[in-house]
Amino acid sequence: MNQHALQNLTLFDLLGRSWRRPSAITDLRFSADGSAVAFSCVDGTVAIAAVADPEPPESRIRVSGDLGQTTIRPREKPTAPLIATAALGDGDLPLASYLHSGFLVGTPAGEAVHLMAEGDIAHTVVKVDGPIIAIEYSPRVAMTAASNGRDVFLSRAQGDATRLQRETLSPAHTLEFSPNGRHLACGCETGLAIWATDTDAGPIAEIPLSARLTTVRWSGDGTWLACGLETGGFALVSVADSRVTTVAGFPSPVRAVCWSPPGNALFASGAFRIAGWSMTAPPLDGETSGALETGRTGLVPVETLAAHPHKRLIAAGYANGRIAIAQIGVRDELLVRALGGAVTALAWSGDGRHLAVGAVDGTAAIVTFPAQMFK
Repeated sequence: MNQHALQNLTLFDLLGRSWRRPSAITDLRFSADGSAVAFSCVDGTVAIAAVADPEPPESRIRVSGDLGQTTIRPREKPTAPLIATAALGDGDLPLASYLHSGFLVGTPAGEAVHLMAEGDIAHTVVKVDGPIIAIEYSPRVAMTAASNGRDVFLSRAQGDATRLQRETLSPAHTLEFSPNGRHLACGCETGLAIWATDTDAGPIAEIPLSARLTTVRWSGDGTWLACGLETGGFALVSVADSRVTTVAGFPSPVRAVCWSPPGNALFASGAFRIAGWSMTAPPLDGETSGALETGRTGLVPVETLAAHPHKRLIAAGYANGRIAIAQIGVRDELLVRALGGAVTALAWSGDGRHLAVGAVDGTAAIVTFPAQMFK
């Protein structure tokens, strides 16, 4: 590799392992033990990558003795291929982490199947009528939730599913267990429903919202729900009293929201910068209350976000393929990639060493950061 080519390499090239799938990546999940990442694709396949890096950054870093300059050499060996399943259905499939190293995949046949890290299907965990369009698993209560678009089902044992009683809200297309597993939030066409998972008597709260939900996420302490909306920004819901505040002013749909426990902050996509708010002064009385100026303002909206599990860092993926990492409340950014396919999914590993990336052009990647990069 010549000197000019070396100078053009980005952090994404130097630190990442990248693959190209035949179709767009729609979602991704790390396994619970952090050993694997599963990427779901528009063509109905799921591809799995091992997280362990055969050439970790630390083994390729060199510090010159005279100037103390740190450099990293490119990888010398080709990246091991992904393990890809056959098509499990038409279109993208809902995906969740399951048990220690596996995944749950919802199929058009109404089956939630246990996909092992080796790419084999172990068994069917839940079987319902109609295609599964949303799926989630709570390790705290060993419970699976699945929706076929009409009904929501809970299962504590293989194949044993209980239909939740639903009356007023429209079909559920987004599911999220609370951190302790005691409640299930369901995003619907017209609002949000919250169930206690120890009963099927009906929702304990039904909360109408101003637009269709795109995503829903619990705060780490289970006291708040952040709901991305197709129009009008995002909704912040106080679980204790069902109070709803809508944070507006977003030029694009809010397709992703995430919570930063180290920063005690909430972030949302859909703006021309990383939009975040401190929860010490939550945005209950206007969009600027508790606002955190994080990262740089640009001309392209943020498509997705992921908060570092242990540090005050937030990763952002943009519609033009740009990937950046910023310290919460600081304008400076670390540019990981400047251009590429629109970023559709981001997630940090549990130890914060790896950032998984999915993009609309089929790019699936794991970027591994040296320990000394984030101090």
